[in-house]
Amino acid sequence: MIKLCATCGTSYDDRGNTLNHCRICEDERQYVPASGQVWIKPDDLTETHTNTWQQHNDRLLSVRTVPKFAIDQRAFLLLTPQGNILWDCIANLDAASKTLITALGGINAIAISHPHYYTTMQDWADAFNARIYLHASDREWIMRDSPAITLWEGDALEILPAVRLLRLGGHFAGGTVLHWAKDDGIMLAGDIIQVTPGARAVSFMWSYPNLLPLAAASVEKIVERLGDTPFGALYGAFKGQNVPKNARQIVLDSAQKYLACLKTTAHR
Repeated sequence: MIKLCATCGTSYDDRGNTLNHCRICEDERQYVPASGQVWIKPDDLTETHTNTWQQHNDRLLSVRTVPKFAIDQRAFLLLTPQGNILWDCIANLDAASKTLITALGGINAIAISHPHYYTTMQDWADAFNARIYLHASDREWIMRDSPAITLWEGDALEILPAVRLLRLGGHFAGGTVLHWAKDDGIMLAGDIIQVTPGARAVSFMWSYPNLLPLAAASVEKIVERLGDTPFGALYGAFKGQNVPKNARQIVLDSAQKYLACLKTTAHR
């Protein structure tokens, strides 16, 4: 029997009905609610929640679940000439989403930024006969195995023409962003790069719920791994986190501001 953690959305196979801990939530980059761990069946989630879609341009859509469930991230569907890609994942795979995605050509590949968004990736892959690409550095956080999973290594992987995964690290060792060489370049960042309120800056954290900042060396490494990758637009993990233009410069400027702040506060 598949059960979902109601706090983070991770799916577990609980055939023995013995599930009482969520490894993802017990890690310091997530949290266990003061009221304790709660589990929900996928069918119960689908009965009480629905997915809502938004179109960002002619080839990019996002989907999130309402009312809010678990972390409340959104996933993205990229419509490319060589096939469609699901970036990040949400737990709720409802009938309407299946119908819409099928009408748009299905899903060829699923790529996920980090373990907090693994959710029900196995079920999405099974529904659309898609491959899942996860960075090998985060393999310990896969709570349900699947023959669809491909673990990749290194700092970059092209999964379809013009679409590359870049390992930036930071929030997780395998923290990944997706670069799409469309128009001026589009970066899908999850919360490896966190868009701040107002969408005029970004920031970086090791643990968002526990307010633990990312070390300066990790931020420097993120900038180094970004290299000269061009991107005009950036989309973050949550609703409204859209930087429509000048995104690369905003990321670089924000990284320098972050590093300067750490250096300044260290001497106070």
